[in-house]
Formats: sequence, structure tokens, C-alpha cells
Amino acid sequence: MFVTKSVDFHPNYMQKFLIVLFLMGSSLKLFGQSPNADTLAQDANIWQTLKYDAKSAFGGFKHSITAPVRWQGDDFLTAVSVITATSMFTALDQSARNYFVEQEPNAPGVLKEFGWYFGSPQNFFMVSGGIYGFGLLTKNEKVRKTGVLIIASAATSGLFQTFFKTAVGRARPDDFTGPFEFEPFKGTARYHSFPSGHTILSISMAHSIAKQFDNIWVKSGIYALGSIAPVSRLWDDAHWVTDIVLGAAISIAVVDSVDNYLFGSRRYEDSYQNRHRISWRFTAGYNTVGLVGTF
Repeated sequence: MFVTKSVDFHPNYMQKFLIVLFLMGSSLKLFGQSPNADTLAQDANIWQTLKYDAKSAFGGFKHSITAPVRWQGDDFLTAVSVITATSMFTALDQSARNYFVEQEPNAPGVLKEFGWYFGSPQNFFMVSGGIYGFGLLTKNEKVRKTGVLIIASAATSGLFQTFFKTAVGRARPDDFTGPFEFEPFKGTARYHSFPSGHTILSISMAHSIAKQFDNIWVKSGIYALGSIAPVSRLWDDAHWVTDIVLGAAISIAVVDSVDNYLFGSRRYEDSYQNRHRISWRFTAGYNTVGLVGTF
């Protein structure tokens, strides 16, 4: 029998992960830095490579967490578009909830299970650690860089969602409350609906991996897999549709920010010689709201 699960991204997971990432980045100062400290030697051993990648992840985290202070005109316009789109989606929250609740009995059990496990923190970090570990052991720079991108992006977006969940304090869907019940700083899972942690993790991984490919069909397949977790949370009646929208928006923005850091710092040869990107923008107008990706 399938059991519906409503547990989400608990702040304790994020706190522990951020502490580990901070210690990894800070501890690099304990090791003597050579004139080529920011360049990885071709004959570097696993420990040297691990230190280099930890510094890259920490640098990406710092860059993305402070990105708002470097925003310019287009960035503010994008932020306003995201806020506008999210606000417009609130009109659909109740009707969307009714639709997905009605569809849940007929939803494929394998997709519901996959969505839960793919978006849960412990499984996410196990998979992302496995991706990075494979790249580290096989000395595959592209895979290593992808792992760094996923980990740094998850740390940043996870921090943002932990703050928003607590500060906004939005109630999860049920039959007694609507989408506009809030208890800021309540500190309980019942009021940790906005945004969706499962969405943030799954979209962060999907967007990071999809960036490594040129083929539009491969990209589409990756994004389709990444979308299963957000949809499964709607089937489980654990989130409002606006929780999903904002979670996806945060993930995309953060992954792009970390990717820009890795590109600008040229810490990985692959990141500036074979950089495959999608440019995302939000559109909102009369009876229209959407997310447009340019390949």
C-alpha cells in the first residue's frame, strides 16, 4: 500500500550541510597556498583535488548567496517578474489543489514514490555525493564540476528556502484552511509550506545536470525527471502550486548564479570551453504567466 508522506526539507538537514560546507571552505586556509593555489595541477592527487573542489563549492556558495547585492536592471526586472508570477498563481492555488487531490488515486504509484525519494534531502545528498565521488575517483572534470555545481546550488537554495519557510510560515493544504493562512516564525512543519523543499532539491539537480548537455531531447528528459518530485508533492496534498512555482524559480536562479561563478573564475576548463546553458525568463501579462527557456 502506498503511504502518503508529508515530511519536507527539515531545517536541521540544511544547518548541518551548511556547517560542513563552511568548515570545508574555511579549513583550506590551514594548508599552505602556493602561487598556483587556484589552479589544479594535472598530477594532483585525490586529496588535492578534493580541497580544490571544496574551495570551488564554497566560492560558488558565497557568490550566489551575495548575488542580490550585485543585481542590475535586468536582475531586478526578473525578480519583479517572479514575484508577480507567484502572486498571480495564488489565484489558482485552491482549484489546482482540488484537481491534484482528485487525480491522486489514479496517479502512478511508481512516480509518487520516485518523486518522494528523489526530492528528499538524505537521498538527494547521497546522489549528489555519488555524482561528485564518481568524478573524483575517475578524474572526470566534467562530472566533478557538475557535482560541485549541484552541491553549491543546493546549499544556497536550501538556505533561502529554510529562511522563507520559517519567516513566511504558510500553512500546508488541508480541508480546513485555505492558501492564505500564515503563522510567521511558527517553527512547525505544519507551517513550512512555502516554498517546496522537494522542488528546490529536484530542480537544482535537474537544472545542474541538464546544463551539461546540448541535445534538447536529453535536456527535456532530465527536466521531465526533475519535475516528478514537484508534481508528486501536489498529488500528496503537501504543497500549494505557488510553493512549487517559487521553489523552481529559486532553484533555477541559484544554479545559474553558481554556474556563472564557475564560468567567470575559470576553475574548470570544461565550464568555459563547453558551456551549455538555458537562458530562463519569467513572463507575466493579462491572462498569461509562464517560464520561458531559450536553448
